[in-house]
Order: sequence, then structure tokens, then C-alpha cells
Amino acid sequence: MNMSYLEQLIAHYKSRRSRRELHRIYTRRYALVGLGGHCVSNLLPVIQHLQLPLKYICCTSREKAELISRKYKDVIGTTSLQALLQDEEIAGIFVAAHPDAHFQIASAVLKARKALFIEKPPCRSKKELEILIELARQAKTTIVVVGLQRRFAPATEILQKRLRKEKVHHYHYRYLTGLYPEGDALLDLFIHPLDYVVFLFGKAKLKAMERVEQGGGQTLFLILEHHKVMGVLEVSTDYSWQEAQELLSVNTEQGIYRLNNLERLDFMPKRSAVLGIPLEKVLQSRTSVVNLYGRNAFLPTTADNQLVSQGFFSEIRTFADKVEHQSKKRKSCASDLECIQDTYWLISEIREYLDKK
Repeated sequence: MNMSYLEQLIAHYKSRRSRRELHRIYTRRYALVGLGGHCVSNLLPVIQHLQLPLKYICCTSREKAELISRKYKDVIGTTSLQALLQDEEIAGIFVAAHPDAHFQIASAVLKARKALFIEKPPCRSKKELEILIELARQAKTTIVVVGLQRRFAPATEILQKRLRKEKVHHYHYRYLTGLYPEGDALLDLFIHPLDYVVFLFGKAKLKAMERVEQGGGQTLFLILEHHKVMGVLEVSTDYSWQEAQELLSVNTEQGIYRLNNLERLDFMPKRSAVLGIPLEKVLQSRTSVVNLYGRNAFLPTTADNQLVSQGFFSEIRTFADKVEHQSKKRKSCASDLECIQDTYWLISEIREYLDKK
């Protein structure tokens, strides 16, 4: 039975789409340092999906290293970081260890002139960040990507393109989680919303801040000033992990953007006014909302996987493409060490304010 022109066109499109992914082949060898819950849940699935040739997984436990060698085919479990650094086959190293160890490990990787993917936070202070930047400069050809995955999320790309064309008035951001007794909430958790607003609106200055501490949780209320943009943030560990929320509302001249947990991005156009009189109060009509991005839960496709919507997939593929020289755009990464300097300057400013209280 002969296919119609439409059927041929659809078949041709599907064939091209499948071949495009088959052409994306990675041949360099990689290593992974750290195998905690975040790594197992978010990083390893992407590494395996992309078929990155992973040679080593390094951890601090000998028992865990032996289990790694048994579970992951053709992967060497080891407790020796030096084995990775001295192996000339290894072109890129993923670091997702305990945050306290990131600076030391990142320094060693840069000195070994290996490409570095470093989970947030890459270090504990802006002074340590300056040291890492200098090490990267000395390495010259070293590729660095910092795992602040919100910068790589599909919704972020759409929102950023839209905001470039609009006059932004102000924004309101709420980042709410449960208790975090195991680490430094400011650097381990709040770095996400702080980095995100710096990425979207540019360098920020702390105008005012208040802290509330109750029952082991802490809440920071921040007013930030960017170039021609003001923002209000509530970042907190006094809510719930089961119902954690991340809500960003951006008020522009044309309308209001609402981003919910990076999973849905909507735009609500503003209604016009005559002589300062809002027409929406005179001419009653339903408010229109335009959906700009949202995951499709009907089909389990790659594009609709949460690892994609949250930015993990794109950040790891960006790193691998740079290592493999497959990326046609050789410009600096949107999340290298120098790109996050303004984020660390803001965190330092907040830290100094908290220490005075």
C-alpha cells in the first residue's frame, strides 16, 4: 500500500529525529567523584542516558567502591582521587561530593587540567571562588560548568528571551523548603534562588533584609536592587519538604510572568488603561492566561522528563558537548566560575549582614 504524501512527511520527520540522537556519540572518557542521593537520582541517569563513557566512580568508602564495580558495568569503583587525575584517558570529571570537599577537589581537578563539572556550591566563599577562577585561567583550555541547573532549564530559556524584550518593573520570588539541619542553608539551598535572580536580572545589591528563626527553621526576607529592577525574596527552611515551593512572579510593562517550580511558565497580559482608568474595571471580561511552557504528563518522552524540565539534562549535555568539541558555539558557558561571581558577592553581602545581627 502506497503511503500518502503526509504519511511520508511524518515518517521522514521521525526518521530524522531518531538519527539525530544516534549521531550524538561521546568518545572521551569521564569520571565521577561522589555517589550520594542527588548524584544517583539526578546526575547518573542523565550520564547513562547520554551514554557518556564513564570509567571511574570515586567515593570515600572502600565497601561502596567495591559495590560500584559490581553494579555498574565497565566502571571502576575507587577511593583514590589521584587515580582519576593521573589517568590520561580521563577528559572530564563530574564532582558531586560533600559541599565541604568541593573546593579541594575542584582545585585538584583544575591543576590536573581536566574539564570540570562541579555541583553547587563549588566553594564556600568568594575568596575561594577567586582562587578557582585563577586556577582555571592558568589551565587555559580547561572547561568548567557549575551545576546551578536552573540556568539550563527550558522554562528559563523561554523566560529570559521574553524578558530581554520587555521593560521589567519588579519581581517577587518565594523559595520554601523544610528544615535543613545538616548544612549551611544560605550556601547549600538559598544559592539557587539568589543565583537565579542574578542570572535573570543582573548584579544585585542588598537594600534591606530581615531574618525570622522559629523551631529550627529560618526565613530571610530580602529586598534586592538590580539595574532598573527591584525584587522581593522570601527564602525559608520553615515550611515542608513534602510541599516545597519555588514561585517566581515577574511584573513587566506588558504583563505578568509566573513560573512555578520550573515546571510551568504562564504569561498574563495586562489590560490597557485610558487616562489612568483601568478598562478591566469598566469592560468586564475574563482574564487571559498564555501558557509558555509546561511538562506534558501524558507521554513519558525525554523532553517531558523532570530531569529535563529542571535543567539537569541540559547542563550535563552542555558540559559533555564542550569536552567532546561537539558544541558549535564556542562561547563561554552560562554557568562557568566567572559567571557566578556576582552570585557569590551577593551571598557574601547577606552573610555579612547576618553576622552583624
